[in-house]
Amino acid sequence: MDEKYDAVILGTGLKECVLSGLLSVSGKKVLHMDRNNYYGGDCASMYLQQLFEHFKKGDCDITGYGRSRDWNIDLIPKFLMADGALVKLLIYTGVTRYLEFKQVDGSYVFKQGKVHKVPGNETEALSSTLLGFFEKKRFRDLLSFAHKYDENDASTHQGLNLKTLPMRELYAKYKLDDNVKDFTGHAICLYREDSYLDRPAHESLLRMKLYFNSIARYQKSPYLYPLYGLGELPQGFARLSAIYGGTYMLNKPFEGVKKGEDGKICGVTSEGETVQCDFVVADPSYFPEKCTKKGQVVRAICLLNHPIPNTNNSQSCQVIIPQNQVGRKSDIYVLCVSFNHNISPTNWYVALVSTTVETANPEAELEPGLRLLGPITEKFSSVSDLLVPNDDGTQDKIFVSSSFDATTHFETTCEDIVKIYEKITGEPLDYKKLDATLGEFKNLGGE
Repeated sequence: MDEKYDAVILGTGLKECVLSGLLSVSGKKVLHMDRNNYYGGDCASMYLQQLFEHFKKGDCDITGYGRSRDWNIDLIPKFLMADGALVKLLIYTGVTRYLEFKQVDGSYVFKQGKVHKVPGNETEALSSTLLGFFEKKRFRDLLSFAHKYDENDASTHQGLNLKTLPMRELYAKYKLDDNVKDFTGHAICLYREDSYLDRPAHESLLRMKLYFNSIARYQKSPYLYPLYGLGELPQGFARLSAIYGGTYMLNKPFEGVKKGEDGKICGVTSEGETVQCDFVVADPSYFPEKCTKKGQVVRAICLLNHPIPNTNNSQSCQVIIPQNQVGRKSDIYVLCVSFNHNISPTNWYVALVSTTVETANPEAELEPGLRLLGPITEKFSSVSDLLVPNDDGTQDKIFVSSSFDATTHFETTCEDIVKIYEKITGEPLDYKKLDATLGEFKNLGGE
């Protein structure tokens, strides 16, 4: 190992790999280490045999599932919003050259015991089974307002101060009932709980625009998923970092850090060697003492030999169960992908049900989501701590990411990535500047 680096990155989860790529592009000398012998960390993809062994079911007979290597099962699967932050990072960095994406078939929401398609435009709103006769026009009017809304153009604000008006009052202006608020807030704006109702409507309108702009790109749903699973994402950013001089080392044990008299980190030790560095980025498993447990997430990965019922035979989809529909404080998320995305043999499906733990019996909390799946061939359950850093890292120069939450999309993940990047550099993430730096790389091979 070289003796001096600008940054040492610990862990090869998606957040750490994206940051490694961005920092390398910005001119930082990066050393990226992982104690594991594989990429991905908590968000790794596994063959079927690896999955059974990971969940201590290695002695089970898997002959009826086809070849193990025909499966690529994500431990924490999530969808990408087609117009979202992660897709923008992929495009601007050119990492899309390593990946191929396919649209997710459908976006659904659970209401009063049934699964309904989330309306993707004003026309679908008028025919949606989610809405009563009078609600359809009112909801369409809200969609039209959101579509035209431009925070820099007062003529689109209808005389409202949307940066102070609570979202609750905007709903009231359009006379929308609680059921409409539920699926708008949770299945379109993708809020996890209802505190958004008392925050400025401006925030929700931007989220609505993101959802519908994402749908506008491919029509069927706002979501994308990579062929062969999410394991390709961190490796794509790892390749980006390597092109810009980043050094990667897997299977490297972490033995501690060295700090200077000013309390700031100045070195990282592995196998008796200490390399100097200006700062460290790490997933929370490397510095649990710098984190606080803010709760837990329960997940169940389920193998199915059929699509999720009542989703129009979708080969991939998301179903959100808003908290109020099942008497909870947080939503339940259901995600399904299949052979259509090359993550399983033909006619096999992989579903994930996840939520934030609220009781002493976490697995029972998944029941409303599990019931939507129909017959389950095999189930793998886990409960993981939701760790968040105690500080922003600017004092000791150790920047720790948060654990992955229960959501089945990457928007909250990207918020954490951008926040850490801006704390490290002291300036906003400038896509235009990044694009200019990457110009030569993105045009390699005549693309």
